[in-house]
Amino acid sequence: MTGSDAASTRIDTSRPHPARVYDWWLGGKDNYPVDEELARRILAVDATAVRGARANRRFMHRATRTVAEAGIRQFLDIGTGIPTEPNLHQVAQSVAPDAKVVYADNDPIVLRHAEALLHGSAEGSTEYVHADVRDPDTILRLAGETLDFTQPVALSLVALTHYLGEAPDGDDVYGLIKRYVDVLAPGSYLVMSQVTPDLNPEAIAKAADHFRHSGTPFYPRTLAEFSRFFDGLELLGPGVISVYGWRPDPEDVAAQAEGIVPLYGAVARKA
Repeated sequence: MTGSDAASTRIDTSRPHPARVYDWWLGGKDNYPVDEELARRILAVDATAVRGARANRRFMHRATRTVAEAGIRQFLDIGTGIPTEPNLHQVAQSVAPDAKVVYADNDPIVLRHAEALLHGSAEGSTEYVHADVRDPDTILRLAGETLDFTQPVALSLVALTHYLGEAPDGDDVYGLIKRYVDVLAPGSYLVMSQVTPDLNPEAIAKAADHFRHSGTPFYPRTLAEFSRFFDGLELLGPGVISVYGWRPDPEDVAAQAEGIVPLYGAVARKA
């Protein structure tokens, strides 16, 4: 399940891609000069970018571990990004070796790394779908070849929604996420993080301008706007909070001394 439905797998190196910019912030090698240029320009106006990327990654680890420990054995991660160990399947399968994980992303360079994403436990399974989050029919159809949507699933949308706009001028991000959540069985979980202007408004406004001028839409959201994604769901404690503060491990507590990160994170259960 590695891209037979993809319209194109050509890597466009003339424009930066969010997954590759993120990879540069994390110290990865799978990016191009155009991605590095944008990453550096954003870092120049928002000094939190690198530590935010790292804090966001650790939030994903903790959230995945939490829902796996709660009994979830199926995971759908949309907006996967370029593999960085430990990846979601490694975290989930360290708790539950029989966990099934489906990754989805629209960047051809992630498709080229799909083999690395598929190396999971012998008891479980990992698959990759090359598709855009804006195409839920394709993602859900292909993910359904591995996942049983009549049973609980953890839907992970980490650092993704700030690239999606709102109706009538954008992607109708709230309707789109609701489309995915509506398919989930009771007992499923929604894991999300999102850039916010609340904690560092001037820097985030400048970073957003750099993204937009590069051709990448960017939509930071306030606490109220981000919380809206969880309407009708049961938030796990401590609720919607900076990713640093969501059930932190000791290393996260120590990292907070470096300064704020302008990202909210939360995990919620579908009753």
